[in-house]
Amino acid sequence: QVQLVESGGGLVQAGGSLRLSCAASGSIFSINSMGWYRQAPGKQREVVALIRSGGNTNYADSAKGRFTISRDAAKNTVYLQMNSLKPEDAAVYYCNCVHVAYSGISRGYWGQGTQVTVSS
Repeated sequence: QVQLVESGGGLVQAGGSLRLSCAASGSIFSINSMGWYRQAPGKQREVVALIRSGGNTNYADSAKGRFTISRDAAKNTVYLQMNSLKPEDAAVYYCNCVHVAYSGISRGYWGQGTQVTVSS
């Protein structure tokens, strides 16, 4: 089993910055990818940024140029640096991890989320 714990959320003024962290722990063999998703009230959960084991990244259009995802593989930790935050960025941000067991079986895991609030 893999556990994910997010941190770094909080209240920030529009234009400000936050850095989210997500640490994976447990019976980790290999992490194929990690990512950040967010869900605002009344909306579907959406992908914000992804990073794969090879370092390739993908961003939602809304995040490009403002957010940066990075990963410390040795620590099994993923970060999301969020700059120039907008009120529409407010949401609960969830960490996701795709873990590959020794058997080769892949399984996705979710963290409990961290709240990001952006005031105008």
